[in-house]
Amino acid sequence: MKHGKKYMDSRKAVDSTKQYDSAEALDLVCKNAKAKFDETVEAHIRLGVDSRHADQQVRGAVVLPNGTGKNVRVCVFCKEDKYDAAKEAGAEYVGGMDLVDKITKENWMDFDVVVASPDMMGLVGRLGKVLGPRGLMPNPKAGTVTPDVAKAVTEAKAGKIEYRLDKTNIIHCPIGKASFGKDKLEENFTTLMEAVVKAKPSAAKGTYIKSCTVTSTMGVGVPVSTTKFGA
Repeated sequence: MKHGKKYMDSRKAVDSTKQYDSAEALDLVCKNAKAKFDETVEAHIRLGVDSRHADQQVRGAVVLPNGTGKNVRVCVFCKEDKYDAAKEAGAEYVGGMDLVDKITKENWMDFDVVVASPDMMGLVGRLGKVLGPRGLMPNPKAGTVTPDVAKAVTEAKAGKIEYRLDKTNIIHCPIGKASFGKDKLEENFTTLMEAVVKAKPSAAKGTYIKSCTVTSTMGVGVPVSTTKFGA
């Protein structure tokens, strides 16, 4: 794959053999985000667990103090008595069977987060094959299956993100936009890392956090030292 001049210049600015302090790493990421749009900054955290085992799963959600910089569209499945509360909290779409039909029959997917009250999960379960592969299936651990749908909507709008292991035991999470600057990004990064460390499974043995890299959408990955998180 051929890379452009901006990417190659960024590559020269990063020492891939060094583990940077998080503030320095995120400063580098911001300086190297040279695209014509506001690039998303992501953290990629490799864990010393085996996601094939149920007792070594790492999954949860955390509200980033400075949000994600993204306008999150929320779809809520609940009974009619909660419609108004969900809409007042900022949900773009609220409903029940009508939304299930729209998704299954029209392949409608104009939302980023799905929230459901527990009494609607029988209905939402029918959408497993559609929502599951996209990482949109509501889950109690992520706080998206809850009787208090309004609170879940408010948190999603405020910058709540879900973190979970992929098949290669890596967590991929957005932590904001390059325009945030290193200070706000570091606050978000620290909040995410502390949540991931707190979620360490008791069955995990050896080094928990194997490595961590931060990068922007079009930028170069910068290795981050995680020793201060004590994992």
